[in-house]
Amino acid sequence: MNILLSIAFVLCWSSGFIGAKLGAGSADALTVLMWRFLPLAVVLIAFTAARRPAWRDLTARDAARQAVIGLLSQSGYLLTVYYAIQLGVSSGTTALIDGVQPLVAGALAGPLLRQYVSVRQWFGLCLGVSGALVVTTADATAGTGAPSWAYAVPFLGMLSLVAATFVESRSRTPADPVVSMTVHCVTSAAVLSALAVTAGAAAPPAEPAFWTAITWLVVLPTFGGYGLYWLILKRSGVTRVNTLMFLMAPVTAVWGALMFAEPFGPQTAAGLALGLAAVIVVYRGAPAEDGGPHLPGDSPAGRHASAGSRDRPVTSV
Repeated sequence: MNILLSIAFVLCWSSGFIGAKLGAGSADALTVLMWRFLPLAVVLIAFTAARRPAWRDLTARDAARQAVIGLLSQSGYLLTVYYAIQLGVSSGTTALIDGVQPLVAGALAGPLLRQYVSVRQWFGLCLGVSGALVVTTADATAGTGAPSWAYAVPFLGMLSLVAATFVESRSRTPADPVVSMTVHCVTSAAVLSALAVTAGAAAPPAEPAFWTAITWLVVLPTFGGYGLYWLILKRSGVTRVNTLMFLMAPVTAVWGALMFAEPFGPQTAAGLALGLAAVIVVYRGAPAEDGGPHLPGDSPAGRHASAGSRDRPVTSV
């Protein structure tokens, strides 16, 4: 099940970069994001309205925390990705810059979560970064017409997603996944709509290509990628879910080459091989007795362990 979830997550998350490329050809980034989240927020509100028991457990503090997570992981992250692609950075290169996230998250997991990474896992993380750098170099030297400063834009988005991951990971009372996604999407819809109206970019174009991109973005990366991200985070921990992020760059590069004729050569293939090797190394390096690294707030048993002795293994229920 973990393998199937991981494959689905990689494909769905990578589809977000492709969808951003589709939308960039017909509208401004703010327009695309506004109309991606507005209908999604309406659907989720209607769906979760009938799930009153789940809402009853959501305190004001939990709702505020989830709003912050949504602001960081959706509004902040996606806005930078879409603008980078709109500026001319290829979808594969954007995914590759975001691929630095696992190393940052792995380095911070110890001091922030007391979830220390083993030497073997560090080797896998560094291997993945090497693969990302190989493909990044190949894409950057191919010449996309993007200004040099545009490559820093998705880096800011990567930091926003890292921050969202740790805010969620430090929560001692995990919220219902559907309720969490609803709060995230409603927050993003409100913020992005306000920005679009202020910038005069709220009116959607009438062309079918725009609405095709919106449908793509709502179904695949939002329900598929975003939902699976938090599910795998809960099941397997920060190190594993962020190691899977190494696969986004090469998968997106292959996808972008097939759909948009973006550059793909031997260096990209070498980066894909290194990314796959990194995932294998980290997964095989996880402790066998507890199924891998877990977060302190993963489960009732995990919360008990985090509140008590740090010597006892944190397990999931």
